[in-house]
Amino acid sequence: MRKIASILILAIAFTLTVEAQKKRGKHQQKLTIEQHTDLALKRMTLSLDLSEKQQNQIKPLIHKQAENKKAEILKRKELRTAKKRPSSDEVYTMKSKLLDNQIAFKNKMKDILNKNQFEKFEEMKKEKKMKGMKMMKKRRMAKKDFND
Repeated sequence: MRKIASILILAIAFTLTVEAQKKRGKHQQKLTIEQHTDLALKRMTLSLDLSEKQQNQIKPLIHKQAENKKAEILKRKELRTAKKRPSSDEVYTMKSKLLDNQIAFKNKMKDILNKNQFEKFEEMKKEKKMKGMKMMKKRRMAKKDFND
């Protein structure tokens, strides 16, 4: 009897812990596209020492990028809820479009920023990419440990 009671208590504690972790991610506040754009522009202004003219030129680029990102996220959510996987042609089209947008953004930034600012901008992008890769690796390891 005691063994059954202790097993039930452990199962309930485990279930509550898992549910608490799931809820933590849901309660995060989502920023609007305008808020995201303003914050990104301010971070860039601080890091790259942008002039007022440069800020005015960069703001629409960041805004468009944020809109595209939000649209892609919504599209993937719809596919996930429909439990539908994109075909190889659709994946190719999405990745190609993403790369085209990145190339266009980089070229426009190269036109707006001076040489030193652009070099720093590229360095910031590399650091952000490395940080994202580390986070993904950490998640995979945690998921692997959880499943073992």
